[in-house]
Amino acid sequence: MKGEKYLFVVSGPSGTGKDTVVANLLKNHPEIQHTVSATTRTPREGEKDGINYHFMTVADFEDHLAHDQIVEHTQYCGNYYGTLRSEIETRMERGIPVILVIEVEGAGNIKKMYPGATTIFVLPPDMQELERRLRNRGTEDEETIQRRLKRAEAEIANSVEYDEHVVNVQVDTCAESLYSIIQFRLKHGKDE
Repeated sequence: MKGEKYLFVVSGPSGTGKDTVVANLLKNHPEIQHTVSATTRTPREGEKDGINYHFMTVADFEDHLAHDQIVEHTQYCGNYYGTLRSEIETRMERGIPVILVIEVEGAGNIKKMYPGATTIFVLPPDMQELERRLRNRGTEDEETIQRRLKRAEAEIANSVEYDEHVVNVQVDTCAESLYSIIQFRLKHGKDE
């Protein structure tokens, strides 16, 4: 599809800070846009449709899936979450750089659909730091932390499939590394 060079897919293991890095990038570079995910969960207080999420009924979400209007999705805690094709393609057609922050499995699917997209993997400084970050969240039990660490090892081992890698030692620096990759790809394309 025309404009695939404007699509950037960011992923990495849980606890690497990818969402924080992308939020920093978007704050400092508003010309880059982020997709708004669709979900079937009920809006929380203060959330607005089309800003926080595109809130849908299960039937509506499944209809979008059946008509190939959702490019990647998952189910979590009984709700669907996914990315609308229109969220990506409208921006690509207009030449607006767009970032999609998704899980590793979804990144592979996006790359198949949009081979001209750039995939970027966010790495932790090391596994000890990743474990420290997961524990400092204080939101998961030991079993969940161990499962996330094991999954992170597998995801890092398979990250060779990604076009680019950045290490999140410090959020501002990592966000600027991400910005440099985006600027380079927009100027030179993928083959340089």
